[in-house]
Amino acid sequence: MIPAVAVLAAIAAVAGALLGYAAVRFRVEGDPVVDQIESLLPQTQCGQCGYPGCRPYAEAIARGEADINRCVPGGEHTIRALADLLGREPKPLDPEVGEEKPPAVAVIDEELCIGCTKCIQACPVDAIVGAAKQMHTVVAEECTGCELCVPVCPVDCIRMEPVPVDLETWRWPYPGTAEAHA
Repeated sequence: MIPAVAVLAAIAAVAGALLGYAAVRFRVEGDPVVDQIESLLPQTQCGQCGYPGCRPYAEAIARGEADINRCVPGGEHTIRALADLLGREPKPLDPEVGEEKPPAVAVIDEELCIGCTKCIQACPVDAIVGAAKQMHTVVAEECTGCELCVPVCPVDCIRMEPVPVDLETWRWPYPGTAEAHA
């Protein structure tokens, strides 16, 4: 009887050690599906989807709490990519969150800027630089075009200008869309 108990204890100890090693060695940090969804989102952190940033929106999509058609900056391109990833049917952009617009970048009229810093505080990606009571400017390469800086400007010196189409920004239109037939 004692040898049988000793053998079972040895097997349990070896199995426990293997499981402990596997838990440490093969640990997954977070949900990989959330990471894949987040990588498809434009990372504007604008909150237009109803979530405070792209990561919380990706988590809500993965949990099934949010639909894939709420990303205004990503538009149809992102909706189709999310649909392909998740095996769902693509839907048009939810009109409740806004309408898809061509890519744009914020431009500050330096003559009108009073240096209030409200646009700097509103920018989720720190694309606006300047100091209090000094003229501000937009780092175009960092601007995501979320338009959050436009309504907070008290002197209306910020406007959105379309991003010029070049080899970096051009994309192939999806079949069946109006731009494919143009």
